[in-house]
Amino acid sequence: MKFNAEKATRKWSCDRATMRIIAAAAALLSIWTSSGSAVAARDGLFGKSGPRRHSVKATLPVVVPLPRARPPEAPEPEQAAAAGKQTPAPNEKPPEQAVAPAPKPPSACRQALTDEIAVAPSIPDIHGPGGCGGDDLVRLEAVVLPDKRQVAVKPPAILRCAMASEVAAWVRTDVAPLITSLGSAISALDNFDSFECRGRNRVVGAQLSEHGRANALDLRGFQVANGQSILLVDRNVSREVRENVLHSVCARFTTVLGPGSDGYHEDHIHLDLIARRNNYRICQWNVWDPMPQIAPVLPAERPAEAPPREEAATSDTSKPDTAKPGATRPDVAKSGTADVVANPVPPTKKRR
Repeated sequence: MKFNAEKATRKWSCDRATMRIIAAAAALLSIWTSSGSAVAARDGLFGKSGPRRHSVKATLPVVVPLPRARPPEAPEPEQAAAAGKQTPAPNEKPPEQAVAPAPKPPSACRQALTDEIAVAPSIPDIHGPGGCGGDDLVRLEAVVLPDKRQVAVKPPAILRCAMASEVAAWVRTDVAPLITSLGSAISALDNFDSFECRGRNRVVGAQLSEHGRANALDLRGFQVANGQSILLVDRNVSREVRENVLHSVCARFTTVLGPGSDGYHEDHIHLDLIARRNNYRICQWNVWDPMPQIAPVLPAERPAEAPPREEAATSDTSKPDTAKPGATRPDVAKSGTADVVANPVPPTKKRR
């Protein structure tokens, strides 16, 4: 049976609303039958092997929708991908940002070692192998005297703050007045060695030296304002001056090593602040006497008022040739202090 809108209006009588509904349903039915879906429905209903009276093909063009145009303010694809990786998921907590550690507050020693005492800027901590290095380190460049004059440290010494503070106090209190009493003024310290990551006495495999802990200073001497140098190991320097320096350093530092200590400190003085049980201290520095101005090469001449030489006893008086020099002989006459032989006898040749 076939239906259309024109015949439907002739067979059944109805109002205009019903007519419009029937016309719309007929239009939809015609569109459905003209598409490929009608063929698929028929094949499913009757099977592919069933009778087919008509073959209907879709004539409508396939329209593929295109994406919208990229807005000009959109980021590049690479940047968007990178931003997408960094953006956390909705349920994921954002990663905590690394917070820089707060700087350590200055130590009590650092606060006490002001610019009025020494020129000693702080340096970063050093942590090397085997416990080498340390914390609270400074670079001692100069010691400031009470009258604002500076005593340079040549070259600057890398030391712990406590060691640098003790060196500065020693120069200000003991060394500067000592040099002033000699009629001059101290201008510099001759630094032989300070921080160095090594074993004791530079022996490979030995226990870590206090130099490796930045807790020791080796000194050669002082430089004074007139350009001269006072070497602490020079035997020609006044013994009194060297002994005064010896007493001052042994009162302040826990270890003092110099000439005569162990053979490794003959050309400098070692100072450190190592802590020992019961505040045990080591002070080994032999202040040698000055060298004689003229070395005795020949023996002194015999004075004229010296008594006669003692006569040596002879083992055999029957053999004059075996008598020792100076023995009493009948042919020897004395004239003053010199022995004169009256009748010399030729000596007998001895076998070698």
